[in-house]
Amino acid sequence: MSICMIPARGGSKRIPRKNIKPFCGKPMIAWSIEAAQASGVFNRILVSTDDTEIAEVARACGAEVPFIRPAALSDDHATTAAVIVHMLDHLKARGQEPTAICCLYATAPFVRPDDIRTGAQMIEGADYIIPVTSFAFPIQRAVRLKGEGLEMFDSSNYATRSQDLEEAYHDAGQFYWGTAVAWRENRPAFGAGARPLILPRHRVQDIDTPEDWVRAEVMFRALQGI
Repeated sequence: MSICMIPARGGSKRIPRKNIKPFCGKPMIAWSIEAAQASGVFNRILVSTDDTEIAEVARACGAEVPFIRPAALSDDHATTAAVIVHMLDHLKARGQEPTAICCLYATAPFVRPDDIRTGAQMIEGADYIIPVTSFAFPIQRAVRLKGEGLEMFDSSNYATRSQDLEEAYHDAGQFYWGTAVAWRENRPAFGAGARPLILPRHRVQDIDTPEDWVRAEVMFRALQGI
């Protein structure tokens, strides 16, 4: 059995009601649910939420909401891994625990079904499959504000040409494939057992602030031709 789990709590503070706020004509979570459906790899698409309105929207979009998540797993300190293990426990109690589960974020409108399918193919022999993308600028030349001036985090790279510095990557924040064993044992997501799925930068955008939201809608419409 192949399972997709979408965590979607109701307590977003920087963008209130972010998970169901309209994004390019649909509730944000709808884009993730539709990508999971279009991937064709899941027997069930489950949403874990503490919010009844999010649950109603998710069901209307075709996902299952098997329970309302406990408050203890819905505050600012609840980890993604803990939410996934809670879902695995729910499935195991019903004889349905999968060997691997895909955690797909509710705020990932740029996620593509093909990438989900690729992750499903890559998970065999790995703990996790993590979509990543490269930083647009060498992180070795990052600076901090210091008083009224600037200071490099690592001044040893001051005279090094950008093209001579090692390329760095960051989590794309769209989804994670992980084995049930890895999630339960809390194995490190960025350890030796993880495998990267490299995405192009133009298909990755964090949506944490109102400014991010505006930028994401502009990017999304350009990619979709709408």
